[in-house]
Amino acid sequence: MSQVIHLECTSCGAGLPAEIPQNVCPNDAGILFARYDLQTLKQNFKPESLRGRNASLWRYSEVLPNVPPATLGEGFTPLLPSREFPNVWIKDEGLNPTGSFKARGISVAISVARSLGLTKLAMPSAGNAASALAAYAAASGLEASIFMPQDVPLANRVECASYGAKVTLVNGLISDCARIVAERKHKEGWFDLSTLKEPYRIEGKKTMAYELFEQLGGKLPDAIIFPCGGGVGVIAMWKAFEEMEQLGWINSVRPKMIVVQAAGCAPLVKAWQERKSLVETWPDASTVAAGLRVPRPYGDYLVIKALQESQGTAVSVTDEEIMSSLKHWARVEGIFAAPEGAASLAAYSKLISQRTGRVISEKDRVVLFNTGSGLKYLDVIR
Repeated sequence: MSQVIHLECTSCGAGLPAEIPQNVCPNDAGILFARYDLQTLKQNFKPESLRGRNASLWRYSEVLPNVPPATLGEGFTPLLPSREFPNVWIKDEGLNPTGSFKARGISVAISVARSLGLTKLAMPSAGNAASALAAYAAASGLEASIFMPQDVPLANRVECASYGAKVTLVNGLISDCARIVAERKHKEGWFDLSTLKEPYRIEGKKTMAYELFEQLGGKLPDAIIFPCGGGVGVIAMWKAFEEMEQLGWINSVRPKMIVVQAAGCAPLVKAWQERKSLVETWPDASTVAAGLRVPRPYGDYLVIKALQESQGTAVSVTDEEIMSSLKHWARVEGIFAAPEGAASLAAYSKLISQRTGRVISEKDRVVLFNTGSGLKYLDVIR
């Protein structure tokens, strides 16, 4: 763990040791960030240092925990120029192991957990994070207990069982699954790997920002549109941009961060529109995009902070718009996106068509994130 000098609470600023397992800040339950000695690293860790390195997220080892990696080849997914929009790129995270961007975070979290001697992990999931945990736990010889809503896509259930994870299907939402993990973890001896309840899934996902910098020739886009359930992708990339500035790679100019949620579960959009930093629990959450069905994201205050600091926005799209965009992307771009990823295209189309108060225009260089493969949702799409 030599690269991580300590863990820092994003709420109260308290520092915690990285040498022992940590979940959230013991003072106020704030989310923890891993911190590095960037001033020392900047002397030798430069963009040109990356030449010839393995094309995986572990190419950024200087700003990742110094542990033996639990890897299945995650990261450095393609950034594809859109055939339809001249200033748009699509970052296809569906080509990660287990078919989603969740593999990034789980790879790093499992690597650290194994190095810290943890053997039993538990997590609630809306689907894809569960598949990733099951795969990486199997590859690392660890036990994984997974709690998912009973209506998650079939592929996630089949995957988790195939990898040997202990799967419990819950009649409820991901919030109900999280409650069960919290109630049973001490008795069962589980380490809680829930979204933003440990510091290292963020570290894996932040590498998406480092990759954008490399793939765009040492520049950043004008805006990033990212589908948000728990919001870790946005939080992680915003952390990465801060690191990159301290390393001297970029200046203070950042992309506008744009969050897209499903209209049937849009707590971040509601909070943004009401100018609140914390969300209210979304009642009766429902959407075809399982990964966006998070009624109360734990990292709400960090997502809203990124939107404010980047002069971004939050937008919701209907399930009909999502499914229409999914088919459109497949037929025009040749990309079979997850419903969550297709929401990015729906949001982009909605934003550039606005006549007043535009956040982005067709002239802006924009990256749309497809966060998963449509192959994981065949039953849903059919």
